[in-house]
Amino acid sequence: MKAKQLKEQIDIPENVQIEVDGHLIKVKGPLGESQKKLVNPKIKFSKEDKKFLIVSSEATKREKTIIKTFKAHVKNLIKGVMENYTYKLKVCTAHFPVDLSINDNILIIKNFLGERKPRTAKIISGVDVKIDNDILTVSGINKEDVGQTSATIEQTCKITNRDRRVFQDGIFITEKDGKMLR
Repeated sequence: MKAKQLKEQIDIPENVQIEVDGHLIKVKGPLGESQKKLVNPKIKFSKEDKKFLIVSSEATKREKTIIKTFKAHVKNLIKGVMENYTYKLKVCTAHFPVDLSINDNILIIKNFLGERKPRTAKIISGVDVKIDNDILTVSGINKEDVGQTSATIEQTCKITNRDRRVFQDGIFITEKDGKMLR
């Protein structure tokens, strides 16, 4: 008895090109180029006309979930090269005014809780961070890099060994792609 084949397809927009090089998927669009390596020996990628295909020769639950995950990754790559991912973070200070600056892909946070030593957060290359008073805007074409940079900034200002009801200072993610979180 022959095993059932699983197949998922994604429509490729007009101004986007996708290249498949083994397990490496390169997506080019109006805003730039992004790539991701998706590895699974049982799953193959191909391109036909204006459709991107993800195919597996085995029809198990595991392969089905992996195919759906790979499909989501490719859709995120396509969306990223067509429109930027944007996260907004708000600087909340009640005790000491915070001074923010960017130097060589590093966000420098001075005077957080009156600390003498500045806190630093690494900005992943390809991600753009803009400072506008108490709002930080993190944007880029790679969803994972934008999310990781935002999380790093948020974690850098995490307060420990203090009462969180009193010390509510920090930098918090408030918006993801135009959707308010809190």
